[in-house]
Amino acid sequence: MISIFFFEKKNIHLDKIFPKNSFTKSFIIENVKPLSLAKKKDLSFFDKQIYIEDAKKTNAGVCITTSNLSHFLPKNTQKIIVKSVLYELAVTLKKIYPFADIDYPDLTLKNISKNKYKSVKFGNNVLVGKNVKLGKNTIIGSNTILEHDVKIGENCIIGSNIIIKNSIIGNRVVLQDNCKIGQKGFGFIPLEKKNIKFPHIGRVIINDDVEIGSGCTIDRGSIDDTSIGSNTYLDNQVHMAHNVKIGSNCMIAGQVGFAGSSTIGNNVSIGGQAGISGHLKIGDNVKIAGGSGVIKDIKNNQIVMGYPAIPFKDFIKNWKK
Repeated sequence: MISIFFFEKKNIHLDKIFPKNSFTKSFIIENVKPLSLAKKKDLSFFDKQIYIEDAKKTNAGVCITTSNLSHFLPKNTQKIIVKSVLYELAVTLKKIYPFADIDYPDLTLKNISKNKYKSVKFGNNVLVGKNVKLGKNTIIGSNTILEHDVKIGENCIIGSNIIIKNSIIGNRVVLQDNCKIGQKGFGFIPLEKKNIKFPHIGRVIINDDVEIGSGCTIDRGSIDDTSIGSNTYLDNQVHMAHNVKIGSNCMIAGQVGFAGSSTIGNNVSIGGQAGISGHLKIGDNVKIAGGSGVIKDIKNNQIVMGYPAIPFKDFIKNWKK
């Protein structure tokens, strides 16, 4: 399905986007998806060995990759061989989604029509965009902005001075004041003369019974979605970068930062000011002490501490020396 959060997507044939390549079958690209989600008319990309298993099983119709990784892809997936996968992907996304590299202001915003949302309570100066859907018994605080196509479930409490865009929010969710949800993430392709912005076409998905503290920032996904599982609690000033996925029943203390595309399991607890590097997998029931710096994957049921984060028992042994 095409993302509803863009007003324009260009329907372009594969051979028009990549005229120098020869394809056994050309088609209009329906969407751009990660390897694990892509279908036969989707474009995907494969740039890191950590995604080899996803590459082997992908249903993508075509994939941008490098010569040393292409042999992991199925025979039915057509390959576009390049030197820089992310650069080629950024250029291609710009062709398909012309406005995906900048968060343009929502010009459909209007003062709230209380007749339209009779079972919702509003503070002062609330602005709502086109096609916004609000569940019954939800409360929206003053000076909050809900941009076009945002969906918020029933019995939610959305505080004051909040901006929500490109997001789908479940039932009984609490957002404390001054949160920013669904803005474009920090993604660039570094080049010698000029850095290239990486377009973002993903969403933020917040499931039921989540509470998010004041001043949190949650970036929309670049290709995949950014998501938070049910019954998870974020303290104040937590930052989630694009594509981060946090599981259910997690407790995240203040000022924790998640770099892009990391996956956090269920029942995870993270102490304040810890940092999680990008593209990592943190297992279920993991505990990460405050101030830790996580730079590699953590298996289920581990307790880690320090920078770089190591098993808690090893940290104590080193500290006693």
